[in-house]
Amino acid sequence: MANFLNNLLFIFQRLNWLSVLDILLVMLIFFLVLYSLRDTQAMVLLRGVIFLVVALILLTTLVELPAFSWLVQNSLPALLLAIPVIFAPEIRRALERLGRAGSLVTGVNQTPQADMKKVIRAVVEASRRLSARQHGALIVMQRIDSLDQFIETGVQMRAHVTPELLLQIFYPDTPLHDGAVIIAEGQVVAAACVMPLSASGVLNRTPERQMGLRHRAALGISEVSDAVSVVVSEQSGSIAISHAGRMIRRIDPGRLENILVAFYRPDTTTPRRIWLQRFFPYLFRKDQ
Repeated sequence: MANFLNNLLFIFQRLNWLSVLDILLVMLIFFLVLYSLRDTQAMVLLRGVIFLVVALILLTTLVELPAFSWLVQNSLPALLLAIPVIFAPEIRRALERLGRAGSLVTGVNQTPQADMKKVIRAVVEASRRLSARQHGALIVMQRIDSLDQFIETGVQMRAHVTPELLLQIFYPDTPLHDGAVIIAEGQVVAAACVMPLSASGVLNRTPERQMGLRHRAALGISEVSDAVSVVVSEQSGSIAISHAGRMIRRIDPGRLENILVAFYRPDTTTPRRIWLQRFFPYLFRKDQ
């Protein structure tokens, strides 16, 4: 124990501004990693890994165990090789977010503001009527990130956005009701689209079990893009909206319209803020 304290004192005596900068950079990397894994199932696994590593370090440092120390030192390379495999989905999402943040596109939407207001009113009215009838629905509205790869999984439509069209698409047992509608450039570009399911643990912590595949798909597309998803529950008829891996539930049509208008109003922010918003979407959530 005395040697451990002496080593700590020796380290503090040698600190300078370069050492402080070095420590701050390491802290920043750990912050980014933990921030990317927040609210995911990998966070539980990461806590277990950290606990195990700290326990092994304390055992090999404070107690003289030659054989155990040799085993730990020879096992570390295998652990380092296993980390990319264990956290592969989270690493992929972080790289995708970094790629989107590096995009040179700075506009929010290519649709004229007047047309976008009509689209929002149609989506809100359709959501209200679908909620009253308890017809399940998933409407994905594109923003900056392209959704072409998901559009290709559905039936191409290229139709005007109207409440009647959305009601017909999501009428139970019709050919297009099972899947998501994607709205882009002021049009219903495709229906019955397949969305990625959420890998986070957000829905697992809800006390109710009314979160089905539609809600998981709404969260999933918001985790891999900046799209806004509107979900109508088939069981309860409640309306929810999802963006940046977060979901607001039980909202009324009036609040839904206010949120959508906030997302699609003309953006006058600087390019630096837009870059930060695309890489750290949780810090710039408009639904707070």
